[in-house]
Order: sequence, then structure tokens, then C-alpha cells
Amino acid sequence: MNPSPSISGMRSRTESAPVPDPVRPTDRAGTARRRLLVVDDDRLVLATLVHGLVHAGFDVIDADNGDDAILLAREHRPEMALLDIRMDGLSGFDVAAYLRDHLHIPFMFLSAFNDEATVAQIRALGALAYLVKPLDVAQIVPVVEQAHAEALRLARSAAQASANAAALPVGEGAASSGATPAATAMDDAPTLLQQPVPLAVGILMHRYSLNRQVALDRLRRAAAQEGRSLEQTATAVVTAVEQLVLPGGL
Repeated sequence: MNPSPSISGMRSRTESAPVPDPVRPTDRAGTARRRLLVVDDDRLVLATLVHGLVHAGFDVIDADNGDDAILLAREHRPEMALLDIRMDGLSGFDVAAYLRDHLHIPFMFLSAFNDEATVAQIRALGALAYLVKPLDVAQIVPVVEQAHAEALRLARSAAQASANAAALPVGEGAASSGATPAATAMDDAPTLLQQPVPLAVGILMHRYSLNRQVALDRLRRAAAQEGRSLEQTATAVVTAVEQLVLPGGL
């Protein structure tokens, strides 16, 4: 895939200063940065996502099309990407495949579509998570943070695997496997697609104006009172909200 050289309309919320650590970049003051690439062709949605994620402490690079997204990813090497699926030109699936195969950057999806074919392709690409629109940014942020933490873990695992492979004699172990450490780590990564707890925490944060820890504690208390697991209670919360946003919902 050869992305277009044009970068008109591309916006970046990050400085172009050199970063000394490809796993956990730092700013000029030495503070850890959390760099995300956010891509959506709906500029209102994009602006809303960028505002919410920057407010949550992320260093956001954004684009409204797939070509610019790939150019930005190549230039800034974000730790993770949040991708809309259906866009004019290159789709989110196209961008995800490029990030996976060429840059080894983990990604998650945000889309209004959750049909079986879409979900199957999401799983096949190896996404860290998948969120269905419409969702409030307060609900999205906890899932993005968990996925980002997993992306960092993958990066560190890949770096360690690379170091271990370099220490082995040529032709032994991972050095002869033919697969890059980053690609292997992504293929083996546990998916966040079936983890409702971060979503439920985000819903409680937004609904009751709680911080993350208080929302999680409230969810745990509810689970204990109902005699259910935390995951079961979280699933019930998410399901109730999904019913409300469906056409003809309660």
C-alpha cells in the first residue's frame, strides 16, 4: 500500500521533538506521554474524541482519512490507534492492516456497525478492543486506557523478545522463527472485546460524575449485593445502556 503524499487536512496534537523511548515516549520535561492516533472521517466525532482523550491525559494525533492516518503513524509512531471503520478511501480495516503488518502498532475500533461480518473481520485483524457508537467519551476513555495499557505491555514484551532473540546464537529459538516479535505479541494478545468492566465503569463515571476508582468500587458493591461476579454485573449495566440507544429502545 502506498499512502498518498498529500497531508492536507491533517492535524496533530503532538510536538515533533525527538522521543528517546519508543515504548513510552517522554516530553521535554521527562514526563511520560501516552500517544494515540485517532482517525474518524466525521469531523465532529473526531473533535469530540480528541477533546475527551486530551483531557484524559493522552497525547493525541488525529486524522480524518486513512492516507493521512498512515503518514502520521509512520512519522510519530503512536503507542496505539483508535480507528473508525467505514471511511471514504482507505477504510479503518485498511489502516489497521497496515499498522499491524508494517509498523506493529496495536489498534482498536470505534464504529456504528456491529454485524457479524464486521465483528469477524475485527477479530481476524487482532484488534485490542471494539466500541459501538454512539458512546459518550466518558464511557470510551476507560476502555481506551485499558487497551493502551495492553498496547504498552505488548511493546515491552516485543522489546524483551527481540533482546532475547538477539542474545541467542544465529539459527536458534525466536531468531529463526521468521516472525517479528511485535507481530507475534499482537497475535497472542488477549482481546479486550469481551471485557465489559471498563465500559460499565465509564457509564457510571458519566452518569454519576464519579472518578474511576469510585465508579469501580460502586460496581463491585453492586456485584456483591446481587451475588454476581463483577463481569456479570458490568455486562448487565452495558446491556441496559445498549438497549436505550437502539432504535425503539426503552
